[in-house]
Amino acid sequence: MTKLAANLSMMFNEVDFLDRFEAAAKAGFKGVEYLFPYDYPADQIAEKLDQNGLAQVLFDFPAGDWAAGERGIGALPDRAGEFQDGVGTAVEYAKALGCERLTVLAGKAPSGVDAVQMHETLIDNLKFAANAVSGTNITVLLEAINTIDIPGYVVFRTNQSRAAVEAAGSPSVKVQYDIYHMQIMEGDVTRAIDANFDVIGHYQLADNPGRHEPGTGELNYDFLLPYIDGKGYDGWVGCEYAPAGDTVAGLGWAAKYL
Repeated sequence: MTKLAANLSMMFNEVDFLDRFEAAAKAGFKGVEYLFPYDYPADQIAEKLDQNGLAQVLFDFPAGDWAAGERGIGALPDRAGEFQDGVGTAVEYAKALGCERLTVLAGKAPSGVDAVQMHETLIDNLKFAANAVSGTNITVLLEAINTIDIPGYVVFRTNQSRAAVEAAGSPSVKVQYDIYHMQIMEGDVTRAIDANFDVIGHYQLADNPGRHEPGTGELNYDFLLPYIDGKGYDGWVGCEYAPAGDTVAGLGWAAKYL
């Protein structure tokens, strides 16, 4: 049965971040994910999870200066030390929150930096993160992101994320497959899921165009979600979409799963 996790960075923005946990639980969600927890003490977030009976599904490693437009540092050669420091912070939060998935954001390619060097940096950082979670139940994920929303993003196709995961050489490193991003870059998502099911550790969804809830665009989630479920996937699917209107009013599509 499909398990949906509300993405609190994008959903329930009608209320402040710490109030979104209660809002998600009242809407029927049993799990939550978001970009980053680091603006809040881990024990404060843990309290919100506990109060509302929610599982912490996923969040991202520190990704540079988000407000200034950075979108990750995992592949940036001159930021390797910063990335490694962030791994320690993320793992501490994950342990405190019972979170089993942490996502690496590769980042946007800086001008003049060699693509091979960025690839090698990304592999080294994935290996470093895998070593940091050794002996835990935490999985390190690598996500490919479309270059329409984030021009210049380093990892933008499924085969790139798969190749990097395989090069990392650890069972603790998997692909995060975002259906919205890969519909934009590749289409044919069912075949892509079939070809890469063995390395996918988490799914995220949104419809396209607009990145709104399922049913607002071209993707047939009434087919895709049961299809993924039927392949034996028993993890979470993150609802990383921007509601077209009020979050709760737009949840009719999810009623059968909540």
